[in-house]
Order: sequence, then C-alpha cells, then structure tokens
Amino acid sequence: MSRSIELEDGRVVTRSDGDTYQEMLDRETNPVPAPLRESTDTFLGSDNLSVDRYLSREFHELEVEKMWNRTWQAVCRETEIGNPGDYFVHDITTYSIVVTRTESGALKGYHNACLHRGRQLRKDCGNAREFKCPYHGFRWSLEGDFKGAPCEWDFPHINKSEFSLPQVQVDTWGGWVFMNMDLEAESLQSYMGILPQHFTRWKPENTFKALHVEKVIECNWKVAWEAFIESFHTVQTHPQIMPYLGDSNSQYDCWGDNVSRTISPMGVVSPHLENVEPGQTVNDWLQHANLLAGGEKMEVPEGMTAREWLADYYFSAFSEQYKTDLASFCTHSEIMDSILYSLFPNFAPWAGFHPNLTYRMKPYGDNHEMCTMEIIVLMRYPEGEDRPVDCPVQRLDKDQLFSEAEGLEGGLGRVFDQDFSNLKMVQRGLKNLKSGEVVLGNYQEIRIRHFHQTLDKYVYA
Repeated sequence: MSRSIELEDGRVVTRSDGDTYQEMLDRETNPVPAPLRESTDTFLGSDNLSVDRYLSREFHELEVEKMWNRTWQAVCRETEIGNPGDYFVHDITTYSIVVTRTESGALKGYHNACLHRGRQLRKDCGNAREFKCPYHGFRWSLEGDFKGAPCEWDFPHINKSEFSLPQVQVDTWGGWVFMNMDLEAESLQSYMGILPQHFTRWKPENTFKALHVEKVIECNWKVAWEAFIESFHTVQTHPQIMPYLGDSNSQYDCWGDNVSRTISPMGVVSPHLENVEPGQTVNDWLQHANLLAGGEKMEVPEGMTAREWLADYYFSAFSEQYKTDLASFCTHSEIMDSILYSLFPNFAPWAGFHPNLTYRMKPYGDNHEMCTMEIIVLMRYPEGEDRPVDCPVQRLDKDQLFSEAEGLEGGLGRVFDQDFSNLKMVQRGLKNLKSGEVVLGNYQEIRIRHFHQTLDKYVYA
C-alpha cells in the first residue's frame, strides 16, 4: 500500500501508506527539536550500481589509494586516551595510525612506523612515555620529536630536527577522537556539516562506553554498511519486530556529501501488518528488550496508544537512571525511536536520550571480501557523578553470533544475527548476479545511493 504526498517544492512523491514521521511528530506534547523537524526528501536518480564496487580488487585499491587516506574517521573515545602517554592504534586497510595524548594533554596522531627500518611502533592500545622501536631502539617523544638511537655515530646523515614522526590531523567531537591522514583536508567541523549542530541537544560527549562488540564478517565492508542505513529489509529479515516498528514509515534524509539519517519510529505498528492491538505492540517490545518476566503481560489503558504507553514507561525508567525529569522536555521520539545518522565513510551514531548505538564497518585488513563490524553502546550517567569506566572490546570471529557476546544475548543480539545471516549470502550472490548491477529503491534506499555518489567523488577524482 502506498500514497502520494505533495512536497513544498511542488513535487509529488510516493510514500508508504500510513502516517509519515512528521505527522507523528505533530502529535508530540513537548516541543519538537528543530533537527527532527528537518526533512530533506532527497531524490538522487534511479541508476543501478555495478557489482564491481563490492567484488573488484581494483575498486578496493582505489578506495585505499584515494578515499581511506583522505577522509575523517573515528578512532576511539577521548576517555580511552585520557592520560598522558595513552595511545590507540587505528588500522584501516594498509594504513596504521597511532593516536596519543602528549604530556601537555594535546592529542597527536602519527603514521605508525619507525623511520629507520619501518617496524610498526605500536599495536592495539596502552600507555608509554615515548615511542621506542622494539627492533633497533630508535626513539621519539610523544610530541613526535626524534630523541635518539643506539650508535648514533653511524647515522651522521640524519638531521634530527627533520626526523620527526609524520603527523596526521586529529580532532574531537562528541567525545570521539577522529583522524585524517590528509594534512590538506578540510577541518573536521566543516566535514561534519550539520551533524554537530543536530547533536548539541543530545550531548554524546556526556556518555560512557557500556558495550563494544567487534565481529568479523565474510563480505565487503560496504555490504555490511548498507544493511544498517535502510529499514526496508525489516519486513523480510526482522518480522518479529514489525508489531512495534514503523519500518516503511521511516524518514530518510541526506545533507551535503557526508551526512545522512534514517529515523524509524518505534511503538507503532508496521504498515505491512493489520489488526495489531496496542497491548501486543507493548508486550512484544518489552519482551524484545528482556523487560518482562516469564508469562508477564502489560495492559494498555483504553484510549491510550502503544507509543504513548511505552514513552511513559521509558520517561520514568530513564529519568530515574539519569536523575533528570526527561518527561518535562523530551519527546516520544527522543526516548524511543531509532534516529541513526551516518558520517561518510563508516561512522554511524544514534541520537536521542536512550542508550545510543554506534556502528562502524571497516575492511578486514587488506581483504576486500571480508570486514569487521563494530557495535558500540554509549550510556548516559547522572550529571555530577563520576563517569563510569569504558568497557573493553569483545571480539568475535566469523563463525560466532552477535548473540554470543555478553550484553547482546537478548532480542537485540537476535536482530544483529538476522542481519549477519544475510551478509555472507549477499557477497556470494553478487558474484552470480547476471545483470552485473544492483537495483535500488528511490526513497527507502536513498542513503545507499547517497553514500556511493560520495564514494565516487573520491575514487574517480
């Protein structure tokens, strides 16, 4: 079922039958923040995509040569390198960057290689007062200055003042540390476009990392990325969540080259279903979230919608947890809905006052047919209290399920497992697609098209 909607510019577009997200916002009792009222209604054409961008080694090498070394990428949380000497290694394809906090408290990033014989200086994360190569003992300060080496008499040709570790750009936003290998690239603030302004209200810097799972997946990183920037797959892949997710009611937005968003309303029934009572919506949601004891059922009062009931439930729960009265200023959307932004190429943070998921996908080393997917959960804590310690990462291999990770045992882990079940099969299927082209919807898959059009601006520049 569908309906036609006339936009402000006079265009008539086809959308899912049922309330639009903006019509749902019209029923909010608290003022709706301006970012949620934005609706771009983007159209980017209907062209197909070649399967080569997922399968071709040559396309992967273009990404390595022209894209990964010119884009801003999230490295870690600021709190993970909070003390002088803390460092964190960011590996992406053939590149390795080490980001550290200096004695002055500044953040610096360097290409992770000894300038003598190229040995990688650091791996993973830790704390050190200098960069000392484990191979021959060449040393650099946290500021990147050359400090010396054994048998310096044998290197009269080294100009110490010019033998500093090559730097990368480093900046922060929302409690995240970002890096860009291109020293001529635009600033992070400029690159992020509207994203910082949109998140001002939700303050992701005032959170801690409560869950971090990284899993190896047998598909090109873009195959995994695309699965999380559209809700169209819900009807077939996640049928159990349709009683409380407005999948085809989702709103899709694109800004500039680097930022896009999906907002999927929660606590409403999918337009694909009929005759779902509010009680079923509420109880299916709570069961998914592991918030119901065995056999327990909640009753929804006559005349109250499931969305209203669930919003009241979470207003109360999170207000108590955060020691803040969220019901006095927060909308239903901010406490319930999936508000998923993305920053090109591979950083996808959720927004709102609920626990915020963040996704990140990267090629698995230099293998273009495998990737890693990271699921990170950021949690708020009461203002004035000490920030909880960030959790360590849990790493899963290609044969493990997301639901095997501690913290993902329930309904959320099952949803990710359902996504995982598709991804390897997509990678295989692309090799047998006789047309050699992927077909995309004009609206529900607009973010995929937006992503690839931006990617093309790098690889074909």
